[in-house]
Amino acid sequence: MSTDDVQRIVDREGGLRAVGGTSDMVTLLERAKTDPRARLAVAMFGYSVRKAIGALAAALGGIDLLVFTGGIGEHAAVVRAEACRGLDAFGIALDPEKNERGEELLGAPGSRCVVRVIATDEDVVIARHAHRLCR
Repeated sequence: MSTDDVQRIVDREGGLRAVGGTSDMVTLLERAKTDPRARLAVAMFGYSVRKAIGALAAALGGIDLLVFTGGIGEHAAVVRAEACRGLDAFGIALDPEKNERGEELLGAPGSRCVVRVIATDEDVVIARHAHRLCR
């Protein structure tokens, strides 16, 4: 294999697609109800997010606020739960009911870290940046 072939496989055929058959999180979340491979892909994604949160919290000496945003962060309670699972040492604790309802504030009582969902409109942000660059 050429290095380009290897790069293409790693970039486009690995990760969620290799495990769950697609890289589309909406599809994976729907299929996870009955498909163990999709369930594993969602869990692996959550684990990757959890590792990043933990690494940043450690590097920063703690974390006061954790924000979920964008399509997955705003709409995928399962992913938010997976991302926060086991982060109690950093003061991150989700309230499962608030998380399922998709409330703006998701922290459990006594959580030292504020956990929230903030809606975004990524298309508007991109359009604003493009408009500024074109002026």
